[in-house]
Parts: sequence; C-alpha cells; structure tokens
Amino acid sequence: MARVTQGTLAVSRLWPGRTDRLTIAPNDLRTADATRAAEIYAGRFVFAGKIVTCHGRSIFEHEPPSHDWEVALLGFGWLRHLRAADTAITRANARSLVDEWMTLGGRRRPAGNRPEVMARRVISLLSQAPLVLSDTDGKFYRRYLRALAGEIRVLRFPTGNIPDGLPRLQVTIALCYASLCLANQARYIRSASRRLSDELQRQILPDGGHFSRNPGALIELMIDLLPLRQTFSARNIAPPPALLNAIDRMMPMLRFFRHGDGNFALFNGMSSTPTDLLATLLAYDDTHGSPMASMPHSGFQRLDAAALTVIVDTGPPPPPNVSDEAHAGCLSFEMSSGPSRIVVNCGVPTSGRDNWRVFARATAAHSTVTYHDSSSCQFVERGAMKRFLRGAPIVSGPSNVEVYREVGPNGTTLTASHDGYQSRFNIIHRRVLTMAPDGSRLDGEDTLSPPSGGRIKGGEGSFAVRFHLHPAVKANRLDDARAVVLVLPSREVWTFEAHDDKVDLEESVFLAGNDGPRRSVQIVVRQDAKHNATVRWSFTRSAAGSPSATAARRSASRAPQLPL
Repeated sequence: MARVTQGTLAVSRLWPGRTDRLTIAPNDLRTADATRAAEIYAGRFVFAGKIVTCHGRSIFEHEPPSHDWEVALLGFGWLRHLRAADTAITRANARSLVDEWMTLGGRRRPAGNRPEVMARRVISLLSQAPLVLSDTDGKFYRRYLRALAGEIRVLRFPTGNIPDGLPRLQVTIALCYASLCLANQARYIRSASRRLSDELQRQILPDGGHFSRNPGALIELMIDLLPLRQTFSARNIAPPPALLNAIDRMMPMLRFFRHGDGNFALFNGMSSTPTDLLATLLAYDDTHGSPMASMPHSGFQRLDAAALTVIVDTGPPPPPNVSDEAHAGCLSFEMSSGPSRIVVNCGVPTSGRDNWRVFARATAAHSTVTYHDSSSCQFVERGAMKRFLRGAPIVSGPSNVEVYREVGPNGTTLTASHDGYQSRFNIIHRRVLTMAPDGSRLDGEDTLSPPSGGRIKGGEGSFAVRFHLHPAVKANRLDDARAVVLVLPSREVWTFEAHDDKVDLEESVFLAGNDGPRRSVQIVVRQDAKHNATVRWSFTRSAAGSPSATAARRSASRAPQLPL
C-alpha cells in the first residue's frame, strides 16, 4: 500500500504520517568536492570507478555499468558536491536531477528499492533539502515532500526483508531523521528512538565494536550518528541514552584500529580507509587518549611500544546473519612502524568486490597460518544455498578462541589459539607474539598440533605461515634463505628471520589500495606439522647507520619494481 499511495496526493493524505513541510535539515559530515559539481553539470557521473556520460539523456535512463555505481547514483549522496559549489546553476541542476528521478521512476530500479539504499537516499534528500528546495515553487516543494513521505512509509514496514546488521541500523537511523526533520511526524519520534536504542544495544558491543567485526562499519555508522545527535538537540529533544552511550563507546575504537599512517587495519571486509571521513570523526573526539590495548568483546588485541604497533584478530567469526563480508583471518595480525605499514592483510577493493570475494575472504589472504591450503572458515559462495541465504555467510569456523596477555620485563606477550581446523584435521593453531619494550623487535611462534592425546587427521600435515607485505615495502631475501631484509618508505630497515626454516618470497596482491588492487610480496614459511609442528620467527629493526642497514638501502634502491 505504501508503494501504491506514494504517487497520489489525495490518497496519501489519508495515510498516517502525512507531511507538508520540512522543519529542519540535518548536517552532512561527508566530504564534499565542489569541482565534481562541474562534472555532474556536464553530464559526467563518476561513481565506484566507473564513468557514465549522459549525452542528452537522463542519467536515470542509462544502464548502470556496475552495481556499486547504481547504488551510489540512487543513494543521492552526490548532491553534497552540488551544494558545495553553491551557485544558481548547481541549485537548478540539483532540482532538475531530482525532478527527473521523481518523473522517470528511478525509484523502481531493483537496487534503488533495497532498504539500505532507500535509507541512504532519505538521509541525503533530507540533508540536502536546502540545496534542492532553494528558490523553488510550491508545486515542486510538495512533490519533493510526497516523494520523501513515500520512501519513509516503505521503510516503516516490518524489517523482515531488511538484511541484519549495518543495513538494518541504517534504516533505523533514516527513520529517526525523518521523524525529527519533517512536520506531522512527532508521533513517530518516540517509536523511532526506541527502535534505534534497541538496534544500537544489540549491534554495538560493550567495547564499542560492531558485531559484524568489520572496522569499516564504525565509520559508516558514526558519520550518521553524530549529526543525528545534533538533530535531536536542535529540536530540543534529549537524545536517547543508548545513542550517546554508543557514540562514547565507538569513538575509542576508531583510534584502536588506526596504524601510524592513519589507515585502519584490514579485517573482515575493511577496505581502503576514507581518511577524510575519519579525520572529520576524530575532530569530535574530546579525549585524544592512547588507544586501548584490548577489545575483548569485539575480539581484537593491540600491542604498542614506541613507534611499533601490532593489531591482532583474536575473535571467532561474527554471527552467520552478519557474516556475509567476514573473513577467515583468525589470529592474523598487521604491523606498522611509525608512518609505515609493514605486515598487512590483503583487504578488499572499494568496488568490484565480487571479482575478488573468494580470494579476499580466504585465510591465505591474511597474515596468519593456513593448514593444508584451506581456510579456517567455510563459506557458502555458490549454489542454491547462497541464493536462499541472500549472501555468502560463514557456515563454520573457529568456535573457541583463547587469548592470554602478559606484561613482563622482556615486553608484552600475547598468546592465542583457535580451533578452526579441528573438525576437519584435528589441529589447533597456537600463536605467541612478544613485543620488545622499546619497539625494536617482534618475536613470534606458530604451533599446529592436535589436542592432547589426539592425532592429526589425513596423510599430510603441510602448513604455511604467511606475512603479506605492504606494497611500499621493498623486500630482499638473504643468501642463506632464512632471512629477508625489508626497507620501508621512511628508510627504516627491518629484518625478518625464520630461525630454523627456509623463507620464500612469493607474489601477493594488496586489494585495499586507493587506486585499486596492487601487486605486492608475501613472506612464506612452509613446514609439515607431522615432522616439525613449530615455526619460530622474528622482525627486528636495524640500527640507523649500521652497515647492514646501509647495504639494505642500496640493495633496495637497485631492486626492480613490480608492475602495478
């Protein structure tokens, strides 16, 4: 009924929730680029790495080049670029494009009817209403509000068809904005606030992480929750305590996942860090304290000493209903020294994720141990079951992840284990990391062994310890094949050494680059658990000016560069 009534004014006025004016427009904290307004005015729409030129036709009549491009178009977030230009031409262009969408039925596109896309569109149309409605006539004003009211009515239906996790919370946030910003919606403020509180308490963990375990979800949520808090205050309505508590808990998590260069660690679907959004969010952080060392509810640990930072995934996979983007990276870690990232996970690209999905989610794409060339989690990636579940969730993985942290005279030691390989191979992976107090060394030990009294299943016990290097790191293996010299962009020199095993340098790919996937290198140590169940290794920073460091820099400057 909501879809039927949104085009008829007479029937719409009989439907609860009728609105006839906009009372307030919320802030949009997303970065705007006024130069993109000229491209849009010229009919060039650039989203998700794809370009579509109108050539005199409406942009909503063109076949989208990709799903990500279509989602960006129908989310209307690009209106902020037109508002940034703030000229009569851009205001007229914005009205014209919105009018085309209302006239041509762009809302009936399948991607545009997805609840999370509709929620993004509602928030965009509310926040950019001053741009679109400036100097307009009453007829267009009423059409604009009717279109908004129709979208809101659809979102207010029961949430059974809304994917759990971030999409459901985004819909709830959009309904809160609608009840606060539109006239004749006061009756919905209490119910929308209660619904928001319930979702925040369910999805935001006590330590501030999102229950999908994706660090990127924090940025997506905070960029909407902070203006929502302001909107409550602008209406002289006390924000729900759950909203204030969630923001206070999530802000420290933003600092927890940051490396020295400002980028987030790449876990569970995290792509390249939107540094502009992150800088905006951190401007609201009043504490400016050091990141916490442990996030036990989210399942992450952080080691810091001087300029060295290590972030470790020490949690089981998220619940199946929100694991569609989760990765099999249990006990993987990332390491950085000052502004240079050294060890990373491969991450995922910002667009075209389906092309890389199977590889990016596998354990082999993470800096941890792979046993028998398999992943510690199993996914539904194809077939009728994937269509039935409307995604590719994790169906099995580590269920018991144990973590123990100790601070001693030799530094901080983190001991963790997981049972992701136990059901198939009767193997437990145990990893021990020790960081020196001065941040000059990281020692590690990986052990794969059956539970006490058990035996390894299968005829082979081959495993590989992988360390994916950031593309900016230059790596050269030493002649003894047991060590690799790493030269960072900052000119620091580190040495990786496997004390008892041979080291290989193999090709890898860094998917989370701002300019798309890039070739990189990974350090690989292979062993057989039935003959030698333990691999000991270390990363050591070389002293500045030492002969080995000087030779490493000269060797790196002569080393050929891998093509992009």
